[in-house]
Amino acid sequence: MKIRLFALLLAALLLAGGCAERPAASSQAGETSSAQTSAEPSQPSSQDDASTPESGASDSSSGGAESAVSETGDASSAGESTTVSTNGVTQGALPESPRVEDSYFDDAVFIGDSVSLKLNLYVTKNRQSNPTLLGKAQFLTAGSMGSGNALQPVSDDSIHPLYNGEKMSLADSVAASGAKKVYIMLGMNDLAVYGVDGAVANMETLLNGILEKTPDAKIFIETATPLVKAKSIETNKLNNTNVRLYNEKLAELCAKNGWYLVDISSAVQDSEGNLNASYCSDPDDMGIHFTDEGCSVWIDYLYTHTPQ
Repeated sequence: MKIRLFALLLAALLLAGGCAERPAASSQAGETSSAQTSAEPSQPSSQDDASTPESGASDSSSGGAESAVSETGDASSAGESTTVSTNGVTQGALPESPRVEDSYFDDAVFIGDSVSLKLNLYVTKNRQSNPTLLGKAQFLTAGSMGSGNALQPVSDDSIHPLYNGEKMSLADSVAASGAKKVYIMLGMNDLAVYGVDGAVANMETLLNGILEKTPDAKIFIETATPLVKAKSIETNKLNNTNVRLYNEKLAELCAKNGWYLVDISSAVQDSEGNLNASYCSDPDDMGIHFTDEGCSVWIDYLYTHTPQ
């Protein structure tokens, strides 16, 4: 009888212990499932998706600055280095500094497309009355030039600007100029062709090629300037959302390579992040080129944003 009672008691204890273990196992499974679910949104969003024509037209432009920040925010949660625009200024850019003398730009060269070509023309015209404007800075500018087509071989039909009457690669032109400060603004002609990541990759390749020929040069990447509001909604990859994303990626590129970021975009945009209408010479056409007033603001920013 005692043996039977002992057996029954032992069975009851074993049964109770089995029931106590089951909720613990169930709870552990639930935590694992929850962890897997929360990890999925933290994966960085594909940059290709952000810059493809399918998502670029109405989606990217309607998202505006909020869309740009949310996409880089996703990348940040995955542990990637990111730079997000704050109050219109790209983080990592050179801060405001005491105004330098004209001679600071004596050993500078400015590389760019038709946007910088306008700056070149403005400086050339105003040097007639102010010969020391931007010191002795030189210009290598050409309409429709981008970092992508600048990497193509030099030919009669290539986009490369002339230096002293000779067409050569940008790396060779910079070396021939003797410049030690390289200011470069390219991207408008790259975004629609290569997308944000491709444009940044081309910029890095181009600058590394320049540094191979001029290893002691200091690199200053100027942020791409935005389009006017009327042109901010496009059916391709060139829109202000992608311009903003591109500039943020350029900031990361500068941080990685020890280059300087000069945030010209922040100086010429309005409160909504579009190109200030009074600085745009072609609001009814391309909506990206500058007036004389815009060039004056640009130059003033250059004088007051240098390494200290």
